Amino acid sequence: MSRQSVAGLIWGVVFVIFMAPASADTLLIEKVRERMLRDLPENGMSMSEVEAQYGAPEQRYPAVGQPPITRWSYPDYSVYFEHQLVIESVLRHDAVVRETERNPD
Repeated sequence: MSRQSVAGLIWGVVFVIFMAPASADTLLIEKVRERMLRDLPENGMSMSEVEAQYGAPEQRYPAVGQPPITRWSYPDYSVYFEHQLVIESVLRHDAVVRETERNPD
């Protein structure tokens, strides 16, 4: 085996050793994120349906632009509305990290 092949093999092993923990963390965060996404308001829900199902938001931001886009903030996510209907629900990164630390399985 040539010296260059051995050096490449050593660097490959070092890379795998250092990347394995990072890969496991990424998979865990993705698993938690997927679980949390199932509990968010769905596109097409009305403001009244969201409030009835998820409660009052911590903060309601005024509508901006045309068409009017409104944001409601909850502890772990934000909900965006166009007129009165949900167009997107977005998890906060820090909420995913907190959930990962609480439930590492």
